[in-house]
Amino acid sequence: MTTDARGVTKRFGSRVALRDVSFSVAEGELLAIIGPNGAGKTTLLSILAGILRADAGQLSRPPREVGWVPQQPAVYGKLSVRENLRLFARLEKVADPDAVVARMLEQTGLGDRADDELGTLSGGNRQRVNIAVGLLADPPLLLLDEPSSSLDPRQRERLWEFVDGLARRAGTAVVFTTHNVAEAERWADRVLVLADGEVIFTGTPGELRAAEIEGGDATDFEGAFVRFLRERGH
Repeated sequence: MTTDARGVTKRFGSRVALRDVSFSVAEGELLAIIGPNGAGKTTLLSILAGILRADAGQLSRPPREVGWVPQQPAVYGKLSVRENLRLFARLEKVADPDAVVARMLEQTGLGDRADDELGTLSGGNRQRVNIAVGLLADPPLLLLDEPSSSLDPRQRERLWEFVDGLARRAGTAVVFTTHNVAEAERWADRVLVLADGEVIFTGTPGELRAAEIEGGDATDFEGAFVRFLRERGH
């Protein structure tokens, strides 16, 4: 089953943050949303998560079917990994919190750190816990807002291996934002380019690169992306 957004529009006063945004994401697919600062990426994820209300448009999934992982972690550094997961499982009102916590510890590979204070973990492991919180209710759609922005290269690699495995094994659809377009090229099945609140491209990373190769001088994905934006006035 796909997740669909159709004609999503959001205004803040006289400013249009999103204009008629439509896309789909399939089970097990990783979709990267990329674009300049102020393009509307976080606003779009917040609407999909039910944090913000759209002024127009339709979403195929209610918020209860969506896992939301904001850029700023909401977990508690003084609690252990297990205590954090148990707390949020109860807040999510899952049927069997202990069973869900055990499953999340296994899924994240953090079983041996379950009783460690969250604040003592590496940045990559803290982000794994943050993502686990978003998965407690077993949502078919997971939203990640800049999930690797504070991580070093090794931590980023481990995080994306975890997220990729989650999508492939569990069939979870993952929509993520990132400013690291090389990350989008490597891990996303498709990219959606937002600029000034509008979708100006959707397709595979290879298709975006190919759109700029003919007659262009871009030699890598980031160069193709920058050229693509520039030629369209962004």
